[in-house]
Amino acid sequence: MRPPSRPATWRATGKEIMSTLKGKTAVVTGGSRGIGLAIAHALAYRGANVVITGTTEKSLAGAAHELESAARGGSVMAQAADVRKYVDVERMLNAAASRFGGIDVLVNNAGVGVFTSVANMSVEQWHDVIDTNLTGAFYCCHAALPHLRARGGGWIINISSLAGKNPFVDGAAYCASKSGLNAFSESLMQEVRHDGIRVAYVMPGSVNTGFAGHPSGEDWKLAPEDVAEVVTDLIAHPSRSLPSRVEIRPARPPKKG
Repeated sequence: MRPPSRPATWRATGKEIMSTLKGKTAVVTGGSRGIGLAIAHALAYRGANVVITGTTEKSLAGAAHELESAARGGSVMAQAADVRKYVDVERMLNAAASRFGGIDVLVNNAGVGVFTSVANMSVEQWHDVIDTNLTGAFYCCHAALPHLRARGGGWIINISSLAGKNPFVDGAAYCASKSGLNAFSESLMQEVRHDGIRVAYVMPGSVNTGFAGHPSGEDWKLAPEDVAEVVTDLIAHPSRSLPSRVEIRPARPPKKG
């Protein structure tokens, strides 16, 4: 029997992750703050060219400046784009591919949360959540697939949430968007795996970002960097296997009761 190429306890080292990412181009939507910025920072630190998107020019410029100081060999590009608008998405991805010669990684992180009852939620709020969290991911994947196929493969990583499998009161729109993103990711994974494109979705629990007005500064929550590490570990995973879903939650949340 042929021995395994790596020990059973093998885990990607920083050097191996950097060799995987060096010269690669990664697009991170919603990359100007929170989880997205942490992911972009981790990718830039490991040598990738990083493209971040957002809807606010000022926050994008600040994030790009921060990322440039962390970059190790790669370049940083900030591109304003509203993922709810396909024309914005297509323009952004074409600009990224034109500057860097192609796209290797797409991280769909852009997301919004509106937490209220169905009775009190406006039609506009419903569409804002669904169009950003679910339709926006579809737009980005649809527009990115030709670029990934032209490179002979790559990664699509969708940032979902444990809310996609654990619905809660006042979370109907958000939970529905993330549940839909999970199913979308599962289907897409099966469609494109033979093109060398690996699709995974990451489902964090509570993350210390102040997302949608939730309290920040709570040390028991996950840090954005915890999610970023999952993303870089996925990209460095051996090409013969596909970890298509990752759940990550706080190790010691407050005890109930």
